[in-house]
Amino acid sequence: MPDRLDNTLEVTGRTRVLGILAHPTEHVKAPPKINRIARERGSDAIMVPMNVAPKDFEAFVNSLRTLLSFDGAIVTVPYKQAILALCDELSEQAAAVGAANVIRRLPDGRLVGDQLDGVGFLSGLQHAGIDVAGQSVYLVGAGGAANAVAFALANAGISRLTLANRSEHKSIELKERLLRHYPSLEVALGTRDPSGHQLVINGTSLGMHASDPLPLDVDKLTAQMIVAEVVQEPERTALLVAAEGIGCRVHLGRHMLEHQVQLMADFLGL
Repeated sequence: MPDRLDNTLEVTGRTRVLGILAHPTEHVKAPPKINRIARERGSDAIMVPMNVAPKDFEAFVNSLRTLLSFDGAIVTVPYKQAILALCDELSEQAAAVGAANVIRRLPDGRLVGDQLDGVGFLSGLQHAGIDVAGQSVYLVGAGGAANAVAFALANAGISRLTLANRSEHKSIELKERLLRHYPSLEVALGTRDPSGHQLVINGTSLGMHASDPLPLDVDKLTAQMIVAEVVQEPERTALLVAAEGIGCRVHLGRHMLEHQVQLMADFLGL
């Protein structure tokens, strides 16, 4: 059992180090949750933010192989896809999705990547009583989180998926990968118009900053739609505020993390 001071973890020379790789890190929510789990499980480990600039990312990740006290990290914006090439092994899910959001360092220094975002997002919807089976879904984005969400939704039996992204070639790539695994799924490329869908999801980082444009045309939302986020900070993005004003049911981004944090702790060896 680790030593404790006022019910908090006291860092010692034996403490295992975990990180959350991001740029920036001010918005991250996982460290307190993981550290709470470490205390509950009696693990002498602590998670700290690791704010790494894109130009330094590859060198920094490779240096973690030699950090003997390092056990692993959560990987978030903007590195969920960039981390793939730096891993020595990938889970089937991470390879299929094309993104990883957790890495673990093995005793020999090799890095293993996995993908838990999709599982967490879907579990959050299910916990809120939202059954996606048979639904038509509009998804903004084709990055790491959006890829994970798309695969989880396809696996859960949605009837139709429309992908909308500023870079159309990324949407095309995601569509092709989805159809390789789910050939009967109806997948279309869309615009900023979410009309005709039951579930509308922002799978991008748009909304993290007050100056961000809206990820879709909110004038096309209707009160019958459910609007969901992957952005966790702020809790109510401009998109969700607009959707609530129209009468939509909204689903917060924090639920994705809340419903995968125990799985992350397991993967990191806590």
